[in-house]
Amino acid sequence: MYEVSVSMNFSAAHNLRGYQGKCEVLHGHNWKVEVVLRAERLDKAGMVEDFTFIKGKLKEILSLFDHKYLNTLSYFKKMNPTSENIAKIVYGKMKERMRGSSVLVDCVKVWETDTSVASYREP
Repeated sequence: MYEVSVSMNFSAAHNLRGYQGKCEVLHGHNWKVEVVLRAERLDKAGMVEDFTFIKGKLKEILSLFDHKYLNTLSYFKKMNPTSENIAKIVYGKMKERMRGSSVLVDCVKVWETDTSVASYREP
């Protein structure tokens, strides 16, 4: 099995509802998002997928969050805009964009700091 990954950043603000601590107050992060793709075989060019293609799709997805107050977005009306929930949303959107391809979205990792990362993958 082959694996490739692409990382990008976005900046946004959020606060956590129903949470007791400093994260209940409006604050921001410079999130780092990594998408990991897998394939059993390489394409004719010898790639899992073109990095430029993956970067373009990830950039489209992250533009939904970049420089936004995440709590106001429809995704986060009922659930908190945590790194875990961001990872799940990005995973689903990347999976939609890879539909019809033999390439699988393996997982999405979201860092909200240099030392704290959450990931999502389907079972």
